[in-house]
Amino acid sequence: MAIVLEDKRVRLEPLTLKNYIHLIPIAKEEKLIQYSPSDIGTAESLRKYVQVALAQQAEEKSIPFIIYDKKNKAFAGCTRYMHINRKNKVLHIGATWIGKEFQGSGLNDHMKYLMLSHAFNEMGFEKIEFRVDERNMASRKAVEKLGCILEGILRQDVYLLDGHKRNTCCYGLLKQEWETLKK
Repeated sequence: MAIVLEDKRVRLEPLTLKNYIHLIPIAKEEKLIQYSPSDIGTAESLRKYVQVALAQQAEEKSIPFIIYDKKNKAFAGCTRYMHINRKNKVLHIGATWIGKEFQGSGLNDHMKYLMLSHAFNEMGFEKIEFRVDERNMASRKAVEKLGCILEGILRQDVYLLDGHKRNTCCYGLLKQEWETLKK
């Protein structure tokens, strides 16, 4: 069953091999995902990125979305639920990237609110995690603004495209914390 999440500002709809082409110009932006191990800089690498996300979705390990900014009437990027662990009721929100023109516009707040609400209230998850490169202060502040708690740092955890092995900050948000924060 396809999930569509929407409010007055943003619509998150399933990412597909048909609609990802709207993201090609954004994916080419310089340093858009400098803290990520993924390669999306060409149309071909972006297509492979989407194929991997869809393969993970077929295995029920992720749910990828394309982001549409209703205010600007434009596709803005993508995000996903990932590392879905239904047994323990934990999932990650990640693989999020939005074009530079959309950053700092409030779009990310709307997206994350929709995703957190849906994961906790409709999907029945009890904890949401975020993984962020230790150096990515903008993303860390955004996750902290949501009320997430830094639970630890995985040292030299992931190789990036430039060969750097990043330290990964692990943030978590429990359902009961979300219930208090959203008020």
